[in-house]
Amino acid sequence: MIMRKRRSRHTRHWKLTAITLLFAVYACAALYYSTLEPDLLRLGATGLCGLLFVATSCIRQPIRRIAALCGLCACFAIWFCTNLPSNNREWAGEYAVLADAIQDGRTVHVRNIRDFTYKTETDYTPHYYNADFDLDHLATIDLITSYWAGDSIAHVFLSFGFDDGRHLAVSIETRRQKKFSYSTIAGFFHHYELTYVTADERDLIGVRTDIRKERVYLYRLELSAQTREAVFKNYLTEIHKLTTTPRWYNTLMDNCTTEILARANARTRYRLDWRVLLSGYTASLAYDLGLLNTHYDFATLHELSRIKRPANAVPDANYSNEIRESLPLALANK
Repeated sequence: MIMRKRRSRHTRHWKLTAITLLFAVYACAALYYSTLEPDLLRLGATGLCGLLFVATSCIRQPIRRIAALCGLCACFAIWFCTNLPSNNREWAGEYAVLADAIQDGRTVHVRNIRDFTYKTETDYTPHYYNADFDLDHLATIDLITSYWAGDSIAHVFLSFGFDDGRHLAVSIETRRQKKFSYSTIAGFFHHYELTYVTADERDLIGVRTDIRKERVYLYRLELSAQTREAVFKNYLTEIHKLTTTPRWYNTLMDNCTTEILARANARTRYRLDWRVLLSGYTASLAYDLGLLNTHYDFATLHELSRIKRPANAVPDANYSNEIRESLPLALANK
């Protein structure tokens, strides 16, 4: 009986130690990747947090240790919940200007459409313009997936096509500060704000196909006119909302793929599909949902939907037409 009690206390001790360690790692990482300024404050808060958790783990009496741990958790939760996103930071150049969209009847006014001309990924000439779009002329929505390493992870975004030949690409991204380089780990914490980049296809897709040389695929979504309009209007609403109510980006819960599903009012079970987390397989999910061209099996459609560009191509005024020339006819002509 005595041995059993000792074993039980020993087990509780290690469980409590493991919980303390896991929370300490998360809390320290959250502080380290936070937007606290100056950097000395951010690093100091991270170090102090670690020391406090070490001190907590040294408390021998379980009740006191639990009380101390709860106190630390409460302090962290208060900071975390009051650490609000902002639109007022020194942003990286490609995110410096926030898009906006306002609907007036059947006309949509989109402001600050990005149209950069790139020499390299970091050497570009910034340019923005405003444009009006008629909802009655919204003709297509295309799904774009762009791969830079492996097949599991891709950046996913949409492009809205109109029957006058214009396209408005909208990419949901991390709004990165100028002083920070991109970090996948940082995306799990309050590090990046979420932004909707509205852009010309020759900017948003062209930088990926011709400048970064990524593998880029374009699929036509087979949607009714009513659904296309509903998705577009949901995008517009969120674009405008972000101008006054910024949000944090989160790699798991609020990323480029989950936001697309949210704007499309997808059912929760689809948002929890493993292909949402491994975004490189998002097109496969769309295919299984009957949203892509089912005249081909998915493997064939995937191969045919890759955008093929000459080795020295540069995005020009005819870019949107050029990238669709090699796509399946059932896709290109729908």
